[in-house]
Amino acid sequence: MDKPTLVLLLLPGTLCDASLFAHQVEHLADVANCVVGDVSRSDTLAGTADDVLERAPERFALAGLSYGGIVALEILRRAPECVTHLALLNTNPRAASPETIARQQRFAGMAVLGEFREITIDFLKDVMLHPDHQRDLDLRRRVLAMAENIGIRGFINQVRAQLARPDSLPYLHAIRCPTLVLTGREDLVCPLPLHEDMARRIPNARLVIVEQCGHLSALEQPEIVAAALRDWLTGQGIWKDTPRSAANDPV
Repeated sequence: MDKPTLVLLLLPGTLCDASLFAHQVEHLADVANCVVGDVSRSDTLAGTADDVLERAPERFALAGLSYGGIVALEILRRAPECVTHLALLNTNPRAASPETIARQQRFAGMAVLGEFREITIDFLKDVMLHPDHQRDLDLRRRVLAMAENIGIRGFINQVRAQLARPDSLPYLHAIRCPTLVLTGREDLVCPLPLHEDMARRIPNARLVIVEQCGHLSALEQPEIVAAALRDWLTGQGIWKDTPRSAANDPV
């Protein structure tokens, strides 16, 4: 089988590494050359976007989950000619709210003071995962392993970068590439209304709502996320002769 020519660049979220997308990388290998970027090396959003772009090919499909989606939007602002497709998963296009800034700054301070594991255990267990998945010990171990791999320095970089992010809402109407907007029905970190609003604002967008799913959709419902990404990359499924108004049904 010939190697796919399309490159899919996947950007993980805060405290997540390449294993977040392990299922998607494996099951999309026939349609895309999947590469997972590192979004933990710089403490500015511009620096992170530039770091990813330096390692990216001239043209690529781009998907980001949570903080990875924030970085994806910054990449699109900087180099829209490079992005053939865009997928925004469980993310927030708005500037950080005062509440978010206060909470994340508190987390960063706790990490510096040696309470990094307490942050990851409490935050990941109680907020990131669907209640059913919080009881999945294997899934929780995988999530905690990612957080430990990113480490304190990477976490603080990610917090600092995303707290200074711009409001992307005014830019969404200018996105012209095929755009997948996907979220879990029970995502408490980036709730469903954010994604419904994004899908309305982006001209060529489709919204996929994943049931029984929290914030880490690529891990919690990997098969559904892989299928949605496949449709998005190949123009099949909800992308094939489907009016936007009919593409917002839950999966």
